[in-house]
Amino acid sequence: MLERHIAQVPEAAYDIIDLSEKPTTIIFDQPIGVAKNLIGPDNSLGIRVAKDKFCSYLSQNIKGPLVSTSANLAGQPTPKNFQEISQEILKGVDYIVPLEPEIHNNTPSTIIKLSNSGLVKVIRP
Repeated sequence: MLERHIAQVPEAAYDIIDLSEKPTTIIFDQPIGVAKNLIGPDNSLGIRVAKDKFCSYLSQNIKGPLVSTSANLAGQPTPKNFQEISQEILKGVDYIVPLEPEIHNNTPSTIIKLSNSGLVKVIRP
């Protein structure tokens, strides 16, 4: 599915996805086949390949990617678990999936920009 939405996937992306031990978002150049409002001003798109079973299953069954934003308002701390998500956010969604007890991940995701020129930039370790 990654190749359907990125014109040229750098080889390093596959290693990063396979070897990452925590959630990792990769920012790619030249996205294709996605809504224009998802594309950054520099013609880039951040993608995280879900390792969560439910997200993977959902994405496979709708035959497309899921689009998400952070579970916090700009400038507010990132919630560490479901109970820390503000009521304002929860009231603004269409549906909350009742999953098994959650896995706590107290560290923010890693963000890496991989450009087609070979440049690798760690934005957030």
